[in-house]
Amino acid sequence: MKQQQFLYMYIFGAVCPAQKTCGAIVAPYVSHKILEEHLKEISSHVPGGRHALLIMDRAGWHCAKDLKIPKNISLLHLPPYSPELNPQEQIWQYLKDKFLSNRVFKNTEEIVEACCDAWNKLANNPMKIESIAYRNWTNI
Repeated sequence: MKQQQFLYMYIFGAVCPAQKTCGAIVAPYVSHKILEEHLKEISSHVPGGRHALLIMDRAGWHCAKDLKIPKNISLLHLPPYSPELNPQEQIWQYLKDKFLSNRVFKNTEEIVEACCDAWNKLANNPMKIESIAYRNWTNI
């Protein structure tokens, strides 16, 4: 019998369909501290005088009471059990379908490389970002 082990990496990603841009970090686990690092990254890309609204589900690390949110970002938590309202869910599905599913990786380095490669392919295709994530109700 062969031992089966699973290695994981997580993409913390956000897209802006209006600006046709995105940003992400890859991390070995999920936590509100990792989310804070991701929020800092997003904040650094928000143009001066602008404010970002991030639509999120209610994952535990998204709702941590001591989560530090940059001043140029606001969070909008979606109602429970409503993944269809979260455009990021379609982004994840696209990345899985096109780049990450049905693959075997030798080590975590290969996983990180695949995650970064998949995200960079998305980032280099602004029309794909817009076509997947744009929702009329998010356009303010």
